[in-house]
Amino acid sequence: MTRAGIVTVAGFPNAGKSTLLNRLVGEKLAITSNKPQSTRHRVVGIRTEGEAQMIILDTPGLLEPRDTLHSAMRNAALAAVRDADVLVHVVDATGNIPGSFAEAAHLEQAPRAVVLLALNKVDLLDAARREALTLRYPEAVQISAIKGEGMEQLVTAITDRLPTSPYYYPDDEISTQPVRFFCAEFVRETAMEQLGDELPHALACEIEEYREGSSPLYIRAVLHVERESQKRIVIGANGQQIKKLGKSARAKIERFVGQPVYLDLWVKVLPNWRRNRGAVMRLGYGDPNSRA
Repeated sequence: MTRAGIVTVAGFPNAGKSTLLNRLVGEKLAITSNKPQSTRHRVVGIRTEGEAQMIILDTPGLLEPRDTLHSAMRNAALAAVRDADVLVHVVDATGNIPGSFAEAAHLEQAPRAVVLLALNKVDLLDAARREALTLRYPEAVQISAIKGEGMEQLVTAITDRLPTSPYYYPDDEISTQPVRFFCAEFVRETAMEQLGDELPHALACEIEEYREGSSPLYIRAVLHVERESQKRIVIGANGQQIKKLGKSARAKIERFVGQPVYLDLWVKVLPNWRRNRGAVMRLGYGDPNSRA
């Protein structure tokens, strides 16, 4: 008898959701950053072990929308919550612990899924604080996604809550999303790492061409920014910044695809794209007006 189901990982920005997805899958799928709101899409990872298969959905952080992009991100997160069989509510244990998930997400009613509270970053707490959390939240699983602590307990807790079902996917698959999606995310992650605190939120990456049969693998990627001044920052003096960015991003993509890559990287201005519904949808973030 096998178990399988959708496991949605949700919570506030910077709670460690993407790190947890990568840890559970055993592969870097979701980009990670200390900057909030780095996850914009619903990232899908698949973990198949023993008699259980988890289709894990990493979601954008729960936030109150400030622009059209934020609305699309919140819709993506709430759609994943609605789809879930098991909802892992990831909370940064070093900060304030919210009440129920419905309260934290400002939902009118509790989600249909079983909610499992995962208190993350416990490696940063002393023994007294961890003991206090154990007494106050006895049903929670204390974890450190970055170090792997508590993963066995979390996996067991999730597996016990999955419905009885055949596997959804072959047991050697790790995601349902195309490789080009992850290539775009690796480029954006690299830009977030190398550029200033404000600029990364104005960045989007789009793969315009992906020649699967070429050797090396040819990828033309475009970094979209909102203003000419931002474009100059990304390119840098004499093109040095974009060369550095491209070199680092190419290395990440090569590790992921397992072959040499020619990354043809461009920068284009798409004015105020974060506030433009058509641009947000074109870049793959979904419909900010949809509640489906």
